[in-house]
Amino acid sequence: MRPVDEREGFAMEVETIVNSSLPSTKIIASEILHSRPRPNVAYLRTFWRILIGLSKSIKVVIFSAKINILLPFGPLSIILHFLTKNHGLVFFFSLIGIIPLAERLGYATEQLAAYTGNTVGGLLNATFGNATEMIIAIYALKSGMIRVVQQSLLGSILSNMLLVLGCAFFAGGIVHNKKDQIFDKAAAVVNSGLLLMAVMGLTFPAVLHFTRSEVHYGKSEVALSRFSSGVMLVAYASYLFFQLRSQQNSYHPIADEEGHSEDSDEEEPPELSQWEAISWLAVLTLWISILSEYLVDAIEGASDALNLPLAFISVILLPIVGNAAEHASAIMFAMKDKLDISIGVAIGSSTQISMFVIPFTVAVGWLMEKQMDLNFQLFETVTLFITVLVVAFMLQEGTANYFKGLMLILCYFIVAASFFFHTDPVDSE
Repeated sequence: MRPVDEREGFAMEVETIVNSSLPSTKIIASEILHSRPRPNVAYLRTFWRILIGLSKSIKVVIFSAKINILLPFGPLSIILHFLTKNHGLVFFFSLIGIIPLAERLGYATEQLAAYTGNTVGGLLNATFGNATEMIIAIYALKSGMIRVVQQSLLGSILSNMLLVLGCAFFAGGIVHNKKDQIFDKAAAVVNSGLLLMAVMGLTFPAVLHFTRSEVHYGKSEVALSRFSSGVMLVAYASYLFFQLRSQQNSYHPIADEEGHSEDSDEEEPPELSQWEAISWLAVLTLWISILSEYLVDAIEGASDALNLPLAFISVILLPIVGNAAEHASAIMFAMKDKLDISIGVAIGSSTQISMFVIPFTVAVGWLMEKQMDLNFQLFETVTLFITVLVVAFMLQEGTANYFKGLMLILCYFIVAASFFFHTDPVDSE
């Protein structure tokens, strides 16, 4: 056995060794504790920033516009479609539900246009302003409702040229009643020329049909329509190149007689970022396409339920809803004394429908094996021709006032009344 002193000394040495190892043990434990995986603060901050931006974007787009009180009518129309057979209510609710979507689509387009400049912005306004009409036309074409396609696109042209432009002239003239508003006459003449070319493309198939001078009855007009549509698409592509490359200032407000530019006022900064505007364009277009399907399915039933001619629904009611974006944009810019942009939206939209959307539907109908053609019947073709002449005369001076706007609005009332009493001939099918 060891002596007592030796045993006490050995115990003290062991205790010293253990105590000296405790700090290192604490350090190791601390390192183990801190080496556990922690949430990445940068990712959390990014997620939180995205969440705040999304809530702000939703607040601006959905909750800032009073017209969005009509948004619930869209889901209600879908519910009614499955619960009832009342096509009148489904059509009416779908029609109302599309109105705020079309207006918000125009708003998102304006926000995106703030990043692209005046020229591209004007073209974007016209393009996405026509997205509603194009979607409705494709669904109607898919259902074989060729006359609805023709009449709704024709009605969109008439609505833009008479009602939208007339309201813009009238509102701008009331706000600036001490002077005539001026705009770039050269750009208006170019658009008028394209509209006359579109009238030519629609006239010849109709004349060929009604004079019974076709080589192959029922086939020659379709072949001529497809060829003319190809030519019109080439013409519209050339027009876009001309606008974007040769006439980059075509949507720039021009100087008035005193040399002051119309855009001298400080521009308001956009409320949405570029990618937010693009995202909202995609979401709104998708929702419009969903509602358009239910709208088209209920058109014929609504015509019987509401006791309204199908021509009146197609030419008057559908385009008024589809042109909600153009209507709001054109009036807003006219009241700000930026009439060049108003004309670019209204007349540019009519030009795009006549030179792009209508030929495009002919091409789509060709792919779907539908007999979609440019024979819009004699009544509709003559109406379009007279409308183009009236608007061309209104634009030839390069000035606008509230009286010209009132004249255009009253002309639209005459057109609306005409289609209320119009029906297709029995042999038109």
